[in-house]
Amino acid sequence: MSSGTSRGADTADATVHDPRQRRAILVAVCLALMAVIASVSGLNVAQPQLAVALDASQGEVLWMINIYAVSLAALLLPLGAVGDRWGRRPVLLAGLAVFGLASAAAGLAPTTEVMLAARLLSGVGAAMIMPVTLAVITATFPDEERSKAIGVWTAVAAGGGILGMYLSALLVDVASWRWLFALPVVLVVAAVVTGLRAVPNSREHAGLPFDHIGALSSVVGMLALVLVLHEGPERGWGAPVTLLGLLVAVVSTAGFVGWERRQDAPLLDVRLFRGRGLSSGSLSLLTVFGVQAGIFVVLFPYFQAVLGWSGLRSTLALMPMALLMMAGSGLAPRLAARAGARATMASGILLGAVGLGLMASLVSVDGGYPSVLPGMLAMGLGMGLSMTPATEAITSSLPRERQGVASALNDVTRELGTALGVALLGALLTAGYRTNIDAHLDGVPPEVADDAREGIANAVAAASGAGSLDEVLLRAAQESFVDGWQQAMWAGTVVMAILFVYVVVRGPQRE
Repeated sequence: MSSGTSRGADTADATVHDPRQRRAILVAVCLALMAVIASVSGLNVAQPQLAVALDASQGEVLWMINIYAVSLAALLLPLGAVGDRWGRRPVLLAGLAVFGLASAAAGLAPTTEVMLAARLLSGVGAAMIMPVTLAVITATFPDEERSKAIGVWTAVAAGGGILGMYLSALLVDVASWRWLFALPVVLVVAAVVTGLRAVPNSREHAGLPFDHIGALSSVVGMLALVLVLHEGPERGWGAPVTLLGLLVAVVSTAGFVGWERRQDAPLLDVRLFRGRGLSSGSLSLLTVFGVQAGIFVVLFPYFQAVLGWSGLRSTLALMPMALLMMAGSGLAPRLAARAGARATMASGILLGAVGLGLMASLVSVDGGYPSVLPGMLAMGLGMGLSMTPATEAITSSLPRERQGVASALNDVTRELGTALGVALLGALLTAGYRTNIDAHLDGVPPEVADDAREGIANAVAAASGAGSLDEVLLRAAQESFVDGWQQAMWAGTVVMAILFVYVVVRGPQRE
């Protein structure tokens, strides 16, 4: 298989001119990306089984899920820069090896401690893989093909989480939670085999030293911020641990920005955020992924607690949204070529806002799935249309030899958006539910009422012990959940509308 650049060449310009090799490269990086994305959400569907099999508390189970996302987000930026320096191909292959071994160890874990260590190591491997996958595309694909390839990458990144969640739920239902980790191992093996044959090497030629202080401060700041967003809803936003984490995040981030502004070879040149492409692309991804994550926080309890669906059926119900999201990501490059990146991004954001508005206005307890499907479809298509031009706006803002950092910044923005969306929209949903459920608890036994205030799942379980009030309490909990849903969705609509105006005014300029 020939190409314009040999597979082992350590050059910043590794453009591949053979279409067959480019297709193989795209397959390899998408397989690797799918393994990482599927592992972010897959463990959510097996929480009860994990608790029983490993004799773990609910807090320990949540840490098994969160420690992967925390280590991934914290290490993305410095490991993306390492890929630029050491070579993207060896870092990709090393990351796949670490990730595959850690996933196998998690599948065989006999204790909680082994599972936590394996998930932590999986996050490290994922942080090596994820930025390099996009950097390989931007470094090897010629200009005229890059947008299409980024569209495919974005489609996998957008729909892979939902697909991974569905496959995970299927594996838990028909086999065991341990089989959840077979999927990423299989994907890793396929990515390694394809990558060894097709992916060329490229790296940055820089005589200046690596920015160790910038890397350390970015890790500390990101680690603290993600921990705050994950733990704040559980421990309380005013808890000492939460406030201390927020202080560390603010100080570390401010120190990172100040240090980077004074360096000749910064880990990330923060002055680039003055440009339209980087600022609008980052803000768009942050918001869109935040809204997407917030929707999932709302949809799953609605399907399971309000409609009474199983986890597998609930995940399957998200597939139309995922498929439209992937279709929109593939369609976006062609629209951007005709109308421009800003118009495409703004159209997707506007469509997403319309989808949120539809979900807020049409949802009801009796309306069931048809009452939320139109909004889900509009959101899926809108997010797909906005993600690809936003991703390209970020990667095109940094030079080709710094694509590992550009890709890592893209991934960090997605991870932060996800954590923010879960924390903020989840908090709005909870507040709206508790405000409305209180009005329906007169005459309900105190212990049952206390359980009902904790959330709709608790209310459904408590209704069986409410005697003659069980049907009344169940209906009240469902109606209160829908009220909280509407509050969260209208807030998301306002945020998306503000983002739409920003992108129209400050979006990437048309080339």
